[in-house]
Amino acid sequence: MSRVIHFEIHAEDVPRAVAFYRDVFGWTFEDWSDFAGMPYFGATTGDGELGINGAIMQRHGANPDVGGQVAGAVITLGTDDFDATAAAIEEAGGTVALPKQALPGMAWQGYFHDTENNVFGLHQPDPEAA
Repeated sequence: MSRVIHFEIHAEDVPRAVAFYRDVFGWTFEDWSDFAGMPYFGATTGDGELGINGAIMQRHGANPDVGGQVAGAVITLGTDDFDATAAAIEEAGGTVALPKQALPGMAWQGYFHDTENNVFGLHQPDPEAA
């Protein structure tokens, strides 16, 4: 069995995407562009927690249109406060793709576009969600 060990978020404007994920989620970044031969910033998403680290890299082409089909995988990020994180996402230039909804008895879930129009999920565990 294989586990996901790394992710890559494609971005037309890499510095803008780095700022979005740094400002909203507190990720830290290291410039690995010389190694990769293109704009490529390694992302550390947390210390000692469940999860994985990844990178933001140069997209080869334009960003997808909002509302278009997803090309690639959708990552979901955990939060302790869905509403506060959703507000931070929008303040940093992200937009709602699918609004917050209850996964009854389990969690709150919603989907957003980042500044590069990539879709990502936001998940707040809550056994009382209804």
